[in-house]
Amino acid sequence: MPTDTTPPGGITPEQARTALAEAEEVRTSTTALSATPWPAWFAVCLTLYSAALPIAYGGVMADEDWLLPRPAWIGVLLLMVLLFTGLFAVAARNWRHRTGVALRLDVLPKRATVPLFIGLPAILIGSAVAFRTTGWPGWLVGAALLAGATSIGFHLAFVRLHRKSA
Repeated sequence: MPTDTTPPGGITPEQARTALAEAEEVRTSTTALSATPWPAWFAVCLTLYSAALPIAYGGVMADEDWLLPRPAWIGVLLLMVLLFTGLFAVAARNWRHRTGVALRLDVLPKRATVPLFIGLPAILIGSAVAFRTTGWPGWLVGAALLAGATSIGFHLAFVRLHRKSA
């Protein structure tokens, strides 16, 4: 009586293990690719945007006209947001076409992203409120420097994560 080790579905246990290992490789590769840093030009734009945002927001929040009239600050702020949104869309589309994977933030550790997404807006808004209250622009300059440094740090964390997982 011949013994055939192939199950009715036609896949041996060894073939199943190989397929699972290949699927895990694909998942790991996709995660590494997804954790690839932003394109360098976009990281520079993001850093400049992050650093300019507190100044523009402070101009909108100022008690009186500060450097520019309030409507001009509102226009600058809206233009900055629209320009950044457009650049983000271009970066995401180009990245997806080049790699087949969307730009993602969810692959970064939560211990880094949660404080960033809570702390950075608090600092940006807090600096504008402090500027409005005191009239001292140092709050805005400090927030701009901190936002720019945070953007660079976040990008470097992305680069490090990519190198570690690649």
